[in-house]
Amino acid sequence: MLKKVLKIIFVSLSALTVLAIVLFIIYDEPHPESKKNSGTAADAMARQIQTALNQEAFEKSRYLEWSFQNGNNTYLWDRYRQIVRIQWDDITVNLDLKNSEHSEVIENNQIITGSKKIKIVNTASKYYNNDSFWLVAPFKLFDKGTEKSLVELKDGSHGLLVTYTSGGDTPGDSYLWKIKPNGFPESFKMWVSIIPIGGLEATWEGWQKMESSTYLPTLHKIGPITLSMGEVRAYN
Repeated sequence: MLKKVLKIIFVSLSALTVLAIVLFIIYDEPHPESKKNSGTAADAMARQIQTALNQEAFEKSRYLEWSFQNGNNTYLWDRYRQIVRIQWDDITVNLDLKNSEHSEVIENNQIITGSKKIKIVNTASKYYNNDSFWLVAPFKLFDKGTEKSLVELKDGSHGLLVTYTSGGDTPGDSYLWKIKPNGFPESFKMWVSIIPIGGLEATWEGWQKMESSTYLPTLHKIGPITLSMGEVRAYN
């Protein structure tokens, strides 16, 4: 019986390995080459995106609400106080973005302290860094540590390549944005450390005008996978 179980496990793992290799061969793309001396034009494209999405209204939006991972992680971000309430399972973290030591952790209605608190705060910080990026990445195009350039796409148009050289959990990650004529992001391709396949494409869609008049996305698609941002809100 044990031999049979081990054989099934081995066959399953082998099938997954073959599938991963096939996906890698089909989808993996090398990191794109930037057009020389395109920094000024890249900045202009980045501003076009932010103008279309009403960056000014975004900056004035005090509160952002959304969810991620099929609603398992929910967020209320007070951008003025730089406090994010993150909830998952039976845990609530009031994450202090300015000083994580001041964060508060509650699990099953009990305040958590000590080493367990530190561990949960670190998890919450990673959740926030990833999940907020899928909401507000277009508004971070001029953040400190960003490098921007243009890349010629297959159809002859240009995409905006943005590399984050610092900040977050994975500095060095690159994203190639494709935008619509009206300036709204349509998709980006990713060259990121946590995904072994280069050039994996994710859509940016379901754009909605928020209460504060900025625009935010409500979903993304990566192949057959849909990432919902839940009920998205931005207000003062």
